[in-house]
Amino acid sequence: MINNILELNNLYCGYGAADVLQNISLKAAPGELLSIAGPNGCGKSTLLKAIARLLPYRGSIAINGKEINSFSQKELAQHIALLGQASPLHFPYTVYDTVAMGRYAHSKGWFGGLYKTDKAVIENVIGTMNLDEIRNELISELSGGQLQRVFLARTLAQDPKIILLDEPTSHLDSKNQIALLDHLAAWVKKTERIIIAVFHDLNLARRYCTTAVLMAEGTIAVRGAAAEVFSGYYFSNIT
Repeated sequence: MINNILELNNLYCGYGAADVLQNISLKAAPGELLSIAGPNGCGKSTLLKAIARLLPYRGSIAINGKEINSFSQKELAQHIALLGQASPLHFPYTVYDTVAMGRYAHSKGWFGGLYKTDKAVIENVIGTMNLDEIRNELISELSGGQLQRVFLARTLAQDPKIILLDEPTSHLDSKNQIALLDHLAAWVKKTERIIIAVFHDLNLARRYCTTAVLMAEGTIAVRGAAAEVFSGYYFSNIT
């Protein structure tokens, strides 16, 4: 029996005094690629932000039985990475330097430099995401699709136990969508990690996800195998 490495119990979360999420309980096990779906405003993005500890919450979010509030920021970054729908551009770093930032969680400090193992991870991810030709370009000069691949590469370089993705393929063409999801599905299976993702394209979610959750009005309405959850019966009754 594989132990669950992520467990949510009686989770409430929102903005200000209003709870967007209400009494959410959810488990995700190693090797699971979990899709979160549901109508606009049902709490999908809020759920990812709560798991990433970007929002205060009531209830429990635990990794291997340890509450995430007990982790330091660097410890949490070794366990969880979130890639949202839009990542801000604060400085015009190169593609290589941006991907390298993903190794901060494994460093001894900002000025500790990169080890050979870090550089190997960075090079592997740059190759996987087909970024070799633009590795020295400034991210401020990239197209939306290129930029999304760079931020995804940075997330993969972080090598967390759990990756949270909010519409990760929204700025990618069909070829790069398939290439990305092929890689993520293989990564989950090989490393026994977890991906929890919100997909705009439910056909992609059905094809790649092992399990799925349908949310409605801040609660979980259905959870099960992705093919079953995305059947016409369940989905038409929620959306």
